[in-house]
Amino acid sequence: MSRSDRARRFLAGQSLLVAGACVLVDVLAYLAQGDPAGTFSWVFVLLAVVAADALLATRTRWSGWVAAAAVAVNAGCGLLLGGPPSVRLNEAGVLVATYRAGAWLRGVPAVASLAVVVVGLVPAFMARGYPFDETVVIAALKTGLISWMVGRYTTSRRQFLDEMQRETEQEERDAREAVSRAIAADRAGIARDLHDVVTHHVSAISAHAGAARLRLARTDADPSALSSLRSVEDASRSALGDLRNMLDLLHGERSAEQLGLADIDNLLHGFRAASIPVRLEVIGEPFVPPPAVDIALYRVVQEMLTNALRHGDGGVITVTVRYGVTAVEVETLNPYQPTRPVSGSGRGLAGIRNRVHALGGRLQAGPGAGTRIWSTAVSFDTREPA
Repeated sequence: MSRSDRARRFLAGQSLLVAGACVLVDVLAYLAQGDPAGTFSWVFVLLAVVAADALLATRTRWSGWVAAAAVAVNAGCGLLLGGPPSVRLNEAGVLVATYRAGAWLRGVPAVASLAVVVVGLVPAFMARGYPFDETVVIAALKTGLISWMVGRYTTSRRQFLDEMQRETEQEERDAREAVSRAIAADRAGIARDLHDVVTHHVSAISAHAGAARLRLARTDADPSALSSLRSVEDASRSALGDLRNMLDLLHGERSAEQLGLADIDNLLHGFRAASIPVRLEVIGEPFVPPPAVDIALYRVVQEMLTNALRHGDGGVITVTVRYGVTAVEVETLNPYQPTRPVSGSGRGLAGIRNRVHALGGRLQAGPGAGTRIWSTAVSFDTREPA
């Protein structure tokens, strides 16, 4: 069932509840007057009061007719009974019907319903024996006008509050769109700067490294020098590929070539080519994590290796990838010297922590107890949305 259907059913139930309450109150007031029961006029008036109050459960667009019927029953039944001025008929029904007319009608129908109620109440009071004077007119205005104006005030206030809420929501949407446009403009500017500055220099490095390798290949150069130059070329091309992926993200595009855990071995190959001892261990049955986690793990391993190179003592770096049933973990172990001065800005580990926590992962980093091995471990629960 849709929200609108539930709202209609709720309002219909409330209308039935109001109509039932008016029927109960007016019938009890009528029975408590002590008029002779069982006569035709007594039974007719009782049924007319019940029918007029039951109309309060009808659709709101009929509110004008319902108010006219309530006043007509009040006046007609008063004339039929010819009772004393204290006779009680469908007073609750008249008040609620007039309120509905003021609340739900607009324009000419609303004004017409008010006029019918006020004018109709004058003969209703006179039918009970009141003389026609200013007291009757004031009583009719008090009964009809006040109820009608309360209904009008209630819905007008609700409409005003709804309009204010719509304007507030529109302002919030406009503000979010303005922020999104500003972010997009900043990203475009960053992408242009990266393309103009970084790409140019990295491309130059790759070109010069390739040219130097080709020249050395024609001579009796040291093979390790040729290998190092080839590593520089490969690293430059890899950096250009990563830069293109970053530019695609800054432009709001998703690159088809995203690196993940499956590419870690290629990442380590670049380190091995530079004579850096790196070892990879895979434990468990490999699977592909969610895309965001997959990319984050690759970047985390990349940063782990960079930190190991900066702060390690040159020993073997071990990278372990553990696949569990519902989790994946990556850990690096590298020897380090506690007394060695720390270089760099210290943003590497903080960057790993921010990246991992943003995706709901866990990070543990620090030296092993009683050892000179630094451990950095990152784990993600793949059951949780990244």
